Amino acid sequence: MPVPTHLPEPAAPQALLSMSVVRRRHWFLALVSATLLVATSLMVWTLSAGGFDALDGVITLLFALTVPFNAIAFWNAVVGLGLQRGKDDLATALCPRLTDPTDRSPITTSTAILSCIRNEDAATVGRNLDLMLEGLVEAGVAGDFHVYVLSDSDWPEVIAAEEARVDALAERWSGRIGVTYRRREDNPGFKAGNIRDFCERWGDRHDFMLVLDADSLMEADVILRMVRTLQQAPEIGILQTLMAGLPSASAFARPLQFGMRMLMNGFTAGNAWWQQDVGPYWGHNALIRTRPFREHCDLAPLPGRGPLSGAVLSHDQVEAALMRRAGYEVRLMLLDSGSWEETPTTLTEYLRRDLRWCQGNMQYFHLLGLPDLHPVSRINLALATGGFIGSTAWVLLMLLLALPMALDSGPTFLPGPGLAVFALSMGMAFAPKLAALIEVTASADARRRFGGGLRLVVGALGDLLFSVLMAPILAVAHAFFIGGLLIGRAGVWGAQRRVVHWVGPLAALRRLWPQTLFGIAGVTWFWVFSPPGALFFSPFFAIAAVAVPIAVVTSVPRLGRLAARIGLWRIPEETVPRPMIAALHLPAVPAVHRPQPRLVGEAVAEAAD
Repeated sequence: MPVPTHLPEPAAPQALLSMSVVRRRHWFLALVSATLLVATSLMVWTLSAGGFDALDGVITLLFALTVPFNAIAFWNAVVGLGLQRGKDDLATALCPRLTDPTDRSPITTSTAILSCIRNEDAATVGRNLDLMLEGLVEAGVAGDFHVYVLSDSDWPEVIAAEEARVDALAERWSGRIGVTYRRREDNPGFKAGNIRDFCERWGDRHDFMLVLDADSLMEADVILRMVRTLQQAPEIGILQTLMAGLPSASAFARPLQFGMRMLMNGFTAGNAWWQQDVGPYWGHNALIRTRPFREHCDLAPLPGRGPLSGAVLSHDQVEAALMRRAGYEVRLMLLDSGSWEETPTTLTEYLRRDLRWCQGNMQYFHLLGLPDLHPVSRINLALATGGFIGSTAWVLLMLLLALPMALDSGPTFLPGPGLAVFALSMGMAFAPKLAALIEVTASADARRRFGGGLRLVVGALGDLLFSVLMAPILAVAHAFFIGGLLIGRAGVWGAQRRVVHWVGPLAALRRLWPQTLFGIAGVTWFWVFSPPGALFFSPFFAIAAVAVPIAVVTSVPRLGRLAARIGLWRIPEETVPRPMIAALHLPAVPAVHRPQPRLVGEAVAEAAD
């Protein structure tokens, strides 16, 4: 089956939605398998010049490891585009038990709001919780919720700030909504252990728990819709919302938030179309049914020694798999807004978070053989490792491609099939962004919300360039990190630095020296042995070589403020900010949209002072 290198005309949305879940999964598996077959066959053909030896076989195998993740993303984008262009209420179509947004049925259950923190900025945590509690109080449902600030902090100054902020929060909402602060002296099990401790102490008091991270922010309407859905759908165990990035004035975060906001609905709609009741759980901004979670989702430490043993670090996908194994659905709530998180503000902070996920996700190899898991749950666990394995394979592939180009005197590759491989790879890599751009440009209202047609096009081109720059840097980081895991070296699970800040050259070099050395060595190799080949392959190495300047420049605060002021990479939360976003007084939100100061968030700070 030939695989297009451009986006095909999307299938009729009603036909897509009317397929049974089993047929959807079979069709999706067939599309991804066909893509892998075609791509691998083209690579074999490309390398067949002068015979096909062992080195060619290894190169083909590495290439095949990079294909499935990109193929899934490609077909998710195609399906998502088809669904978006023909369905008004896509959220309900993909999660039929989701209640109507106008539903005002009584809240008859108790929900714990869990704010899980470790050495975070207490003022930001208190501000976000204050805004969420205000919405629940205004909705008249505060008595059905209780806030638990679950701290694993161990820095004395942070602990003092947490205690002051929580005390102020409890005093502000005294008599309307309960606020409990608990800090563990140590943190066995990390976040999963933090939540387990809550379940053991207070879990039997609450029907549901809304799990938040330190940077989570959710509107009361979204929270209440989730609660009403779980009240009316006892078969759902986890309901996960989409999350948009909060508007940022960081030069690094702005293209990232723009790209994620563009991709958010279409890509995840395509994913939810075939996953359905075996959906994702991303660890926060999700509502969980407490009793089955306590009974079925406890995570035992992994046996053995080394960085891939002990506590399960990336707990979320495993808990989703165990919840589904217990007979409860894991569903995605596809909404355009109302649920947010912060975007890392620098390349070094982004890598810190990404490599934490890498270590945690690599532990899934121990868990793929868990008995009685749903097949899609196993696929989700495999996909969580696939991105890191695929990027590592891509680095090895680049290295091995350099060898025949340097050592052979004659042509090594057949140019025609080689160009087809390149076109197919690039088509799959950029298809999700192209699909998102098509969807947004098709609507005048959507174009306006992203800042207008000109800003949209310029932002999309900038986001494309940003993705090209990021890919080699992340791939080399994954390869070096996985290599470290194999020799027993673990990462450090420290707190995120979420504020906009400048990264100096030395600080960037300490984090990015592997990319710098790898890139310089690769460019030199190609330049000495094969100048023509360098023009085609060395951009991968050249970008890695300048990782430090990229990190430094994209962290300059003034550059980020300038991009925000001119509306570059603008997102809907900046163009038409919802009241909760406007109340944050973020630098990236134009001043014309900011409300006059009021007793929201500021009251917590004043009381703490």
